[in-house]
Amino acid sequence: MSDWVTTSLGEFATLQRGHDLPEHSRHTGDVPVIGSFGITGTHSEWVSQGPGVTVGRSGASIGVVSYVERDYWPLNTCLYVTDFHGNNRRFVYYFLKTLNLANFNSGSAQPSLNRNYIHPISIHVPRRTEQDDIAALLGALDDKIELNHRTNETLEALARAIFKDWFVDFGPTRDKADGRAPYLAPALWSLFPDRLDAEGKPEGWTRERIGEHVKAAKGLSYKGSGLTTADSGMPLHNLNSVLEGGGYKTDGLKFYAGDYKPKHTVRPGDLIVANTEQGFDHLLIGYSAIVPRWTGKEALFSHHLYRVEPLSVSPVSRIWLHFALSASWIGDVVRRFSNGTTVNMLPADAFALPEITVPNKEIVRAFDGLAEPLLSRQEDSFCESQTLAQTRDLLLPKLMSGEIRLRDAERMVEDAA
Repeated sequence: MSDWVTTSLGEFATLQRGHDLPEHSRHTGDVPVIGSFGITGTHSEWVSQGPGVTVGRSGASIGVVSYVERDYWPLNTCLYVTDFHGNNRRFVYYFLKTLNLANFNSGSAQPSLNRNYIHPISIHVPRRTEQDDIAALLGALDDKIELNHRTNETLEALARAIFKDWFVDFGPTRDKADGRAPYLAPALWSLFPDRLDAEGKPEGWTRERIGEHVKAAKGLSYKGSGLTTADSGMPLHNLNSVLEGGGYKTDGLKFYAGDYKPKHTVRPGDLIVANTEQGFDHLLIGYSAIVPRWTGKEALFSHHLYRVEPLSVSPVSRIWLHFALSASWIGDVVRRFSNGTTVNMLPADAFALPEITVPNKEIVRAFDGLAEPLLSRQEDSFCESQTLAQTRDLLLPKLMSGEIRLRDAERMVEDAA
C-alpha cells in the first residue's frame, strides 16, 4: 500500500448541502431528484452534473450513500459531492459507503450530518489508476445486478401482458370473432372460443366467485425471541414477501427459530396473498406472490398472509390466480371491508366474494406453460444477483481498506461466477 495516499475527506471529495425543491415547484421532466435515500421523483432542471454521489444527512437516512449516473437535482435532505478532486467518481461512491458516516452525527437532538464536521476526517486511498480498476470491478457487479433487475421487470411485464390479453381483454376471442388473422401458434389459437357471449366474455367461460375455486388458510403470528433476521431456523414469509402490484420482494425475509406447526407452512410454488395493509398509503391487501424455490423446501407464513390453493375441481392454477389477483377488484374489496382502524384486514369470507372470469382448464394450462418458464428465469436471475451482491459486499471493505489487492478480488469474482 506504499502507493496509497493519506488525505482528508474534504480534499478527497468536497460535499455540500442540497437544494430546496418542494413538490409544487417541480416541472415535468426526466431529471432525477435525489433525496436522502436516493431518487424521490423527477424535474425538468438539474443542479449537478452526473455521475454524482449523495449522502443522506439527517434522521434515519443519515450516512446513506447513493450514486446517480445522470445529471440530477440534489435535495436539501442530502449532501452531494461538488468536487471529486480528480478521483474516480464511482470509486468515491464505494469508498464513502465504507466510512459508516452515520457514526459522525454532529451532536444535535435529531441525527444530522454536517459537512464541516466530516471534511477533516483522515482517510487513506489509492491513486487514480487503482481507483479506476477497483471501481470497474465493483461496478461490473452492480451493473449486472441492475441488468438482472431490469430483465426481471421485463419478464414480469411480459407475463402480465399475456394474461391481460387472454383473460382480461379477451384478445384472441375478439379477433377470432372479427375474422382477424391468428397471432398465436395454431395449437394455442384453437383453444379460444370464436365468439363472445351476451355478457361480453368468451363463450363457454363462466363468471363465478373466487371462493368457489380456492381455499384460503391464514398464517400464524410469530413473536418473541424465536423471531430473527439471521439465516437460522425456518424462513418466515410476511408482508415483506409481497410486492404491491404482484411479485416477490427481494429483501426483508425473516426467520423463526421457535416451535411451529407443520400444517402452517408453504413450499416453493405455493401462492401467498396479503390480507393486511401496510400503512394507509401503501395498500397490499389482495396482492400475491409465488413462493420461490430459493427459500427452501418449507417455510412459515405469518397471520398477515393467506396460503391460497385451487380446489381440485377448479380449472384455475396457482400461477393463473397470481396474475388474476392483480385485477381491479382488490380496491373494491379493501374499501368494502375497511374497518377504519390503524390496520385494515381482509377476512377470509371477504376474500371469497369477488368474481372472476373462469376459462377452461386447457387454456389455463397453456398460460401456465408460457408463464412458468418466465417465473423460473426470474428466480435464476434473482439468485445470481444475490450471489453477486454477497461477493460485492465481501470485497467492498477489503478493497477500500487495502486488505486485499485487485488481483485477489478478481479471482474471488471468477470463483463466484
